[in-house]
Amino acid sequence: MTFKPHLEFHRLNMDEGWETPPGYPSGIKQKILAGRLDEPNGQGHRTRLLSFEPGVYTTAPFVHTYWEEVFLVSGDLVVGNDASGNGGESYQGPTYACRPPGAYHGPFKSEGGCLLLEIHYFGDA
Repeated sequence: MTFKPHLEFHRLNMDEGWETPPGYPSGIKQKILAGRLDEPNGQGHRTRLLSFEPGVYTTAPFVHTYWEEVFLVSGDLVVGNDASGNGGESYQGPTYACRPPGAYHGPFKSEGGCLLLEIHYFGDA
């Protein structure tokens, strides 16, 4: 089963195609670039952009059953804030993380906003 098409270089419209992922707060939006992640069946690959508006934060750690590679392209990302958005360690782009399935991570916050490039996939890295 193919989840990602062959895509050559093409200009992205950064003003369209953004949506808030299920379970995320307003102010965090994703733009799927390629692929499809079938979480219930443990299949697929997905490449997406994830954008945080300034001051937005999540309140609980995340854990999932797929690999996740995250590249902080621009802006700031605070990792490990509490449920009220306080505390944590701040990172500036360019910064990278690679997480195996089952790794707890977050919560996350951005003081000034940020743009992340994320790659998600099942199976061996």
